[in-house]
Amino acid sequence: MSKKQFFLGMLLAAFLGGVMALAGVSFLIKPQNGQSFDEKQQASFVNMLSGENFTIPDGINFVASAQMVTPAVVHVKSQVAYSPRAQRDPIQEFFGIPDPRGNQGQGGSTMPMSSGSGVIISSDGYIVTNNHVIDGATKVDISLENNKRYEATIIGTDPTTDLALLKIEANNLPFVKFGDSDNTRIGEWVLAVGNPFDLNSTVTAGIISAKARNIGILRDVENNLQIESFLQTDAVVNPGNSGGALVNLAGELIGINTAIATRTGTFSGYSFAVPSTLVKKVMDDLMKYGAVQRGLLGVSIQNVSPELADLLNKKFPVEQGVYVGGVNENSAGKEAGIKEGDIIITIDGRAVNNVAMLQEMVARKRPGDKVEVEYIRDGKTSKTSATLKNFSGDTNIVKREAPKAFTFGGLQFEDLRESQKQQLEISGGAVIKSNSNEAWRKAGARNGFIITSAIADNGRTKIGSAQELIDFLEDHRGEEIVILGMFPDGTDYYFELQID
Repeated sequence: MSKKQFFLGMLLAAFLGGVMALAGVSFLIKPQNGQSFDEKQQASFVNMLSGENFTIPDGINFVASAQMVTPAVVHVKSQVAYSPRAQRDPIQEFFGIPDPRGNQGQGGSTMPMSSGSGVIISSDGYIVTNNHVIDGATKVDISLENNKRYEATIIGTDPTTDLALLKIEANNLPFVKFGDSDNTRIGEWVLAVGNPFDLNSTVTAGIISAKARNIGILRDVENNLQIESFLQTDAVVNPGNSGGALVNLAGELIGINTAIATRTGTFSGYSFAVPSTLVKKVMDDLMKYGAVQRGLLGVSIQNVSPELADLLNKKFPVEQGVYVGGVNENSAGKEAGIKEGDIIITIDGRAVNNVAMLQEMVARKRPGDKVEVEYIRDGKTSKTSATLKNFSGDTNIVKREAPKAFTFGGLQFEDLRESQKQQLEISGGAVIKSNSNEAWRKAGARNGFIITSAIADNGRTKIGSAQELIDFLEDHRGEEIVILGMFPDGTDYYFELQID
């Protein structure tokens, strides 16, 4: 056979093979009547991977973490009381809390609602959420992933960290284990779990973008003791995620989602979470004492920066640290020998590069706890031990006593809180805490209604406390009376009924 014949034979064979291949493909992709979709998809050349061939690399398995955490993230809905005199909180704009000046109906019949998320942190029903989700609430409802519903009791709140502790009466609940937010690293994968836009059990993924962020969102809290040392992440968080879980891929709680950086009210790229080390301490305080125990150094501080150096006309010996601008008298810092002009560089051996990090480290402590402070003075590094004090200047632990409840005929009343007296500009009253009395419900009594006076045949009686209301009701059994007061939004209302 000549070379010319050989090459012509090879060319012909290649041509015939190509024609047969094209014919085969045309046959496979040609619609066949009677085929199932499963058969159609199996015949496709598009999907090259099948489930058994695809494996998730070790260490980035989102599925396992999501399955562990989702059952323990709840939907929180609050009936929120706002006074028309109150100023709008900027957090409302982040998470869709209704404007108190909005349409609330007549007679206070329609209460504004706040919606967010919460995380079960113990099998017996303790739940962590954001303070702004339940702030001013007269009733808090909890919905589990399995659609079970509970009414929650507010155990305690801490506006300085925007955290709150709730409790529902249930047992054997799934819960999320606390992780160590100190061990999180920038670039680490995380999941955000919550209920954005009332879409229950939504999971999004992202990475830790930064740590110890102060974004200036917690303003005007009591005594100016706000703590902002957020974990920053690019996991998608939207209105309704507030109070939900930020977890690592081991399913451990490393933060409580709190805020978003946005100009539109929806996610624009970054969200912020309270770190779990701080969350755990605050939750322990609220459960044990009903109030957060804050240990304070008693110093005014600023970030070390070129701008501060220029302002003070000083040359700092370090590029990062916390500059002490002043020391309060009778404070922990004063007694420990810290002076104005010192630069604090570590707390308990951990570097504190900015104010947010220092505040977070100290906020984990209680009055009476000791911290080791390392600082630079006149170019020399020194250490000292400081015994933290509370805002009153001592080391006492302060417990918040639960309001005393008074009962009468299926109703439960409490004294009006001091904060509500100031907000509504009234001297006192009795608040309806719960109501299982049908006659009172039909008359218009609702949970949260504030009774300020009552009228009987012998005249009008001012009600300054729950005990005074109980005394009045006992004295007028069998009589028709008029109850006067207001809803928590300040709307005046009255109703008539007969006391049984």
